[in-house]
Formats: sequence, C-alpha cells, structure tokens
Amino acid sequence: MPVPFPDPSEVRLLPPDAAETLLLSRGIVSATAPVGGLTSTQRLLIEAISSAMTGYPATLDAPSIGPEDWAAGLAQRDEMFRARMVQVLVLVALVLRPIPTEVAAKVAAFAKELSIDEGMLEVAQRFASGSLGLAAIDFERNGYTAEWHADDVAVLHTSRDLTGAWEEVVDDPALAERWSELERLPEGTLGRRVTEFYRARGFAYPGLLSSAPPLLAQHDWVHVLANYGTTVESELEVFAFIARANDDLRAFSLLAMVVSLFETGYLRRGAGLFEYSAGHLSQAGMPARVADAMRRGSLCRESVDYLRTDWFELAGLSVGEAREHFGVPAKSPTAVAVGSVGPWEPGGISEFQFDAGRARAVLSGLPFEAFGAQPTV
Repeated sequence: MPVPFPDPSEVRLLPPDAAETLLLSRGIVSATAPVGGLTSTQRLLIEAISSAMTGYPATLDAPSIGPEDWAAGLAQRDEMFRARMVQVLVLVALVLRPIPTEVAAKVAAFAKELSIDEGMLEVAQRFASGSLGLAAIDFERNGYTAEWHADDVAVLHTSRDLTGAWEEVVDDPALAERWSELERLPEGTLGRRVTEFYRARGFAYPGLLSSAPPLLAQHDWVHVLANYGTTVESELEVFAFIARANDDLRAFSLLAMVVSLFETGYLRRGAGLFEYSAGHLSQAGMPARVADAMRRGSLCRESVDYLRTDWFELAGLSVGEAREHFGVPAKSPTAVAVGSVGPWEPGGISEFQFDAGRARAVLSGLPFEAFGAQPTV
C-alpha cells in the first residue's frame, strides 16, 4: 500500500546522512538494475549523483530492497523529496537502451509506493515498449510545456502569440532588434556577454531567419550565467542545472528530453531545434558533470524557472551580479577536473559553431571575434 505523506510536523528536513544515503542507494539500484546488473554508465551516474547531492558515496553492492520497504524507510520525507528520488530512478533508467520492460515496471512500482505520480514514468514505459512516437507525444503532454499559457509568451518578447511553446519565430524584426540592442550594453554585463556568445558561434538572434525558437533561446542566457559551453556535453549540463533549479517538477522533463536525445537517441528531435546525437552522457567524466549541474541547480536561491525568466530585465547586471542574484554556486573541482568548461574556454565551443561564427562575420563585414572561445585542440 502506498506510504502516505507525513504530517508537516513530522517531516524530516535534514539532508540525508550516511545511513539514509545507503537506503537511497539500495532503492536506486534495486529499481533500475537490469537482469544482468547495472551498466557502467548507470553505476557512474548513481555514484556521481550520490556524492554530489548528499556528500556520501553510493553503495552499489548492498542487499536489494523492495518498493514497500524502501518507501517505509522514506516515510518521513515529504512529497518534494520523494518526487526528486523518483526522478533519479527515471533518469538512471533512461540511460538504458533498450529499457527492459521489467525495469520500467520496477521503477513504476517504487514510485507508486512513494505515492508519487511522475509524468516521465509514462515516457520510460513507452520507450520500453518501443513506442517512440507515443513517447514523444507524452513529453509534450506530461512535461514542462504541458501547461504553456498565453501569458508565458510575455517574457519572450515576441510581437505575436505563439501557437506552441517551441515555435520558431523567424520574421519578427522588433524581437531581433531588442536582442541586437544588447550589444550596446557595457562590457561584462550579462546581456553584452550573451551577444558575444552569439557572435562567436554564428547564432542568429531570435526573430531572424535560422534562429532558435524564442523559448529555447532562453537557455542561452543560462549558458553564460552558469558558465557552460555549447558542445552537446555542455547542453546536458545546462538542462540538468535548469531542471533541478525549478521546483515545478515537470521541469525534470527537460533533462529527460536531452538524455533521450544525446545519450540513447530515443528522441529524434526536441525543443524545436535539437536533433539526436547519441552516446554523450556515457563519455568519460560526463556523469560527474551532470551530477554537479544538478547540485548547482538545487542550491540556487529559491525556485527558479530559468526558461520563464525575463532576461532583458537583468541584462544590465554584470555576470557576477546575476550569479549572486540567483545564488548560483561555483562548479565543483571534480566537475572542472573531468572537463566541465565555460563558453569562453578551450572545448567550450564545437568546431561547427566556431566555423559558423567566422562565416557569419564574413557575411556581416565585421572582423571575427570569438572572445576566447575555441574548439578542443
């Protein structure tokens, strides 16, 4: 029987200690391990998340535990804590291709005992059954944009309402001019750095031909704010950061989306622009980088919906002031050591983007300036 949520006076609010981290590890492994045992990527991901989010190492070889006993052990945890744990289960399951049907069933059983209904569970079950087209529909129905409202468009500053959250806008001169005006801000401001970020990569401002959907362009500000480059690996970090900073639990679907695009390739397209490119989360160092991005997002001041933030109101702040405004912590030494880079560091830009920046500079008649960004040597 599902374990009910505790009375507010009985909720355990302290961070997990070593004993509870052991319990969490047992549940994660028991729910997500295929018949042959955890894959290497699953092991690394569980270890990285445990260390980043609790400060204690994961225990991967402890006795298994059933959903009823796991839920009973978490009886004093509130809905938000339990929901985050179910999201970890889903994340660890989503790196499997194929997802065994028994793993999808186990994750659902663990979620049910915790009294948690997570929308991405249905997506995982669709993947497990091979219904990839239906899974893509479920991302929209159960995910971050499920309740996209007309007033959400206001922060995007488009000249017209959008029929869909990820709709492209390539014919909005007023929107493009608003972005272009950021170039006149003082050096070192968030808005000015975003324009330099665009120029180095040859990105078109929203409102112009070949530009990203305005909603997706919102995450470009986060690349600069949180100091992440623009390779596929860095995109995984950015969306882990965005998803974990938001207390709207549907934001987890953004991380589930990029994992399904850039690790397993279950999704062919996403966010109106991204196309699949598999195998990136399983690369060396990436589990630690993604886990650290989750940690940083969780430590932001209060809940932040970075995709529904009016960035133009903050554009005049220095990058440091903007980080202080949101309470963005520094990257961990571990994440930096295994390759997490910013947009201006070697490896923080792809060769394609670097070449696109040079090509756009030629077309505009301006000298090319990468502002320090360069591909991996």
